[in-house]
Amino acid sequence: MIELPFDTAEIDALVVRFKSVMAREGLDIPDLGGNASDDEVTEMLQETAGDLSRDEITQEIETMNDDQQDALVALFWIGRGDAEPESWAKTCRLARARHVGRVSRYLLSKPLVATYLADGLEAMQTSGLLDP
Repeated sequence: MIELPFDTAEIDALVVRFKSVMAREGLDIPDLGGNASDDEVTEMLQETAGDLSRDEITQEIETMNDDQQDALVALFWIGRGDAEPESWAKTCRLARARHVGRVSRYLLSKPLVATYLADGLEAMQTSGLLDP
């Protein structure tokens, strides 16, 4: 059994937050036009200056310790298919060795980060290395 440096519920919550951040897009339509009742939906999916969700997730990741950040990247890589659950320790060491810059920036630059994190966690549980 492998012990993650965080609770799996924290990863599940992080996945939900990543999904909400990644569903948004830059504000690029200054005049939405059309039907006013439809405009609210488009505005909800666009980032605005007052939207803290990206900043909050960045702060959450950057306040994690090195072991937690390495594990997060390792889960991402396993979910993406770059590594196998059985090579967990090696994948964490590789994440540490390749750590350049901010982990949050790396993860937020990947459009499918939420899917890959969830898939990585599921792969670890399915392989029997983590309790479900």
